[in-house]
Amino acid sequence: MPQIQTTPLPRNSHLWSQVQPGDFIDGYAVNSGLDPEQAAKVGLSMPGWARALLSLRNRIVRPLGLKTDVADAGQNAIFPVTYQDESEIILGADDNHLDFRICIRQQDGMIHMATWVHRNNLLGRIYLAVVMPFHILIVRDAMGRIRNAS
Repeated sequence: MPQIQTTPLPRNSHLWSQVQPGDFIDGYAVNSGLDPEQAAKVGLSMPGWARALLSLRNRIVRPLGLKTDVADAGQNAIFPVTYQDESEIILGADDNHLDFRICIRQQDGMIHMATWVHRNNLLGRIYLAVVMPFHILIVRDAMGRIRNAS
């Protein structure tokens, strides 16, 4: 079975227009025949262990005033769509501590997924450092499910 590749997001992605010097951006890719919307549906349907981590995160950050609202759609969606065309969907939100986007792009038989984070303050820097190991596990799991769904 083809492996999950760690690779930069293609330069023609709309997400690059938001990236500033010093921002965090990662990139993964897998062979897939899914379109971006299908890949987002598969990849962002978190397994139970990831939902439990998100629930724990919400309990921890609520006293800090960070966003914890969760809805399936609209402004309070966990990952509201901020941009979409036929080859790419970008989801995410802005908060006091950081702004983030998840990009899912279909290109050349591959689904690319990247996460961009712009840290707004010290809390954003600390938050990203703490969640990074979990972020990597969740994204790699999502990419595996996208690969397997093709």
